[in-house]
Amino acid sequence: MTTWLAALRELQNAAVPAVLVTVAEIQGSTPREAGARMVYTADKQYDTIGGGHLEWRAAQIARGMLEAAGKEPGQQQGQLPAQRRLERIALGPSLGQCCGGVVFLTFERIDQAAVQTWKELESHWRSGTDIWRALPLDNAEPVQLYETDGEACDLNGPDNGLHATLFRDVRKTYVTRDAYGRRWLLDLCRAHQPQVVLFGAGHVGAAIVKVLSNLPCRVLWVDEREDMFPEQLPPQITVEATDVPNAAVDMAEPGAYYLVMTHSHALDQQLTERILKRDAAHGDVGWFGLIGSYTKRKQFEHRLTDRGYTQEQLNRMTCPIGIPGIYGKEPASIAIAVVAQLMQLWELRFTQPARNKFPPALATHLLDGRG
Repeated sequence: MTTWLAALRELQNAAVPAVLVTVAEIQGSTPREAGARMVYTADKQYDTIGGGHLEWRAAQIARGMLEAAGKEPGQQQGQLPAQRRLERIALGPSLGQCCGGVVFLTFERIDQAAVQTWKELESHWRSGTDIWRALPLDNAEPVQLYETDGEACDLNGPDNGLHATLFRDVRKTYVTRDAYGRRWLLDLCRAHQPQVVLFGAGHVGAAIVKVLSNLPCRVLWVDEREDMFPEQLPPQITVEATDVPNAAVDMAEPGAYYLVMTHSHALDQQLTERILKRDAAHGDVGWFGLIGSYTKRKQFEHRLTDRGYTQEQLNRMTCPIGIPGIYGKEPASIAIAVVAQLMQLWELRFTQPARNKFPPALATHLLDGRG
């Protein structure tokens, strides 16, 4: 389960007050996309909306809401009155960030009375079905759930002015107004899809992305060379053009699948070390594949052993990559072999016992370990 949803489940079970923060809209360059979420309690946080001073500012607002809730009269222990906020945060010098974009964040205190809504959301996630959360921003009415075709999950609910066209053919979270002029956050909650973090935008990397774009997964595509990325990409492909590709290792969600195939063997080694270090620290790397021959593997093993890496750690690296029996060296052939290997891993991960899956890094446990 996604970290934020698993965290909310745990916190509600323990009656711990919390605030859900959602990236509602973005303008310009921002660290996360619309629909990114994180959860704050008085002393903890789960998941990420981009790190840095943005999260520091979000924490100030969220914890201020929690403190204010504790002072409100007539409140029962463990319960919070419904309260929402929509905040505009510019990622400029005042926050110590150089993205230059603007992030609109919604803040919602989680009411214990809404537990059934979260259970239904979890049920959709488990069944692999996308669903919309409709959050009123101008009143304290409860969250409502909608199917992707715009049909309300509660067919007996009142008319709230949200037309089905607001949900159809829209594949991202956004803020809109209903027929009565009231503001809503329409939050698309996608069912679980594995994340592939692909380093390298060369011919093979591009061929792999082309195949993955037709599969139920999300890709974080990383390269130092911005001009290597196509101008048009499907919505599930996120480009990270950065001078510090190593940092993208830590951006990945728990359970991500890493593929390293950059233009530089030195960078390949740096990324390999970073990935193996993350796996040693958190145990949350779903899989790591490095493009190359057996000779390259031996060279890397020798260098990494000299740098203190154990054989157990090196065994977590798959090199060469791709399923057996496909020997073509054309980018398309390599892509098919590698994606087939990923699909085998995904099938295995969803059928193996939960106790054998990776331990979580952010939430206490992720219910069934799907990440």
